[in-house]
Amino acid sequence: MDKPAIPQKAPYPVRVEAGKTYVWCSCGLSATQPWCDGAHKETRFEPISFVAPITETFYMCGCKATENPPYCFGTCMGHTALRESGNR
Repeated sequence: MDKPAIPQKAPYPVRVEAGKTYVWCSCGLSATQPWCDGAHKETRFEPISFVAPITETFYMCGCKATENPPYCFGTCMGHTALRESGNR
């Protein structure tokens, strides 16, 4: 598996709580998207852990092609403004 699976070509809007640790699926195989369920074990992919800095709705990447994982920047929807402006 050279590239991650693409569970959906859209972000996952999820409510996160400040101070809580979350583990985002980078392989695309998890049944609990966007969160890791350990399905990556037979792949070269590793999940990405982060601690939510605030309680808010975050948009987590669903296509697994974001340039700033685990957050969605619209890569699969053709949004390139961040890439073109150099603001990553």
